[in-house]
Amino acid sequence: MTDHATPHDDVFDDDDPLEAYCVRCKEKVEMEDPQPVWTRKGSPGTRGFCPVCGTTIFRMGRTAAHRGLKKPKAVKVAEGASHSRQRHPRKAVSATYINYADADAVFAHKLADDLGNMGVQTWLPRATNGDVAWAGGVHPALEDCTQMLVILSAGAAADEAVREAWDFFREHKKRIVVAQVGAVDVPDALRRAPRVDFRDDYRPALRQLVQALAE
Repeated sequence: MTDHATPHDDVFDDDDPLEAYCVRCKEKVEMEDPQPVWTRKGSPGTRGFCPVCGTTIFRMGRTAAHRGLKKPKAVKVAEGASHSRQRHPRKAVSATYINYADADAVFAHKLADDLGNMGVQTWLPRATNGDVAWAGGVHPALEDCTQMLVILSAGAAADEAVREAWDFFREHKKRIVVAQVGAVDVPDALRRAPRVDFRDDYRPALRQLVQALAE
């Protein structure tokens, strides 16, 4: 089902030039390479580039390019309980982003439930949001969460989306912990991360992981 405009959305005609304010040029410019995107609250907008200086620019509002696109649900990152949210979405919260390949989804969800029962707040990517173009360029949860738990398997090591997510955390110098579930060499990008082996006994590994995430 496609989304419909609300009274709070600005709707622009197909013939309207897409202009936005460039903070570097300090003026409105016509947007180059405009792309329909969504904010963390599920509001439509457009992201593009300033044709003068190349700076990324953004404007709120629905355009013809949003037609046929499904509006995403607002992103809620955990606080206080495993699926609640704090009042200040721009501030990183004490939640752990669980990064996993589709083949490891059952294990990831079980682990998230067990961590939640032990007081560790987590956030799990949802398949319905995988193809959403977000206003910030990455999923808002990657910006909000303070640390990442990588479920490491052969599938995860070969998954481009999984690698891009941990690369984002490394670039922003945020903490990564590894839960190894498969016989696979640890990628160079994760060699210095704390690692817990789940291939033998689950319960002791879970306790060890809770300690590692609390450090």
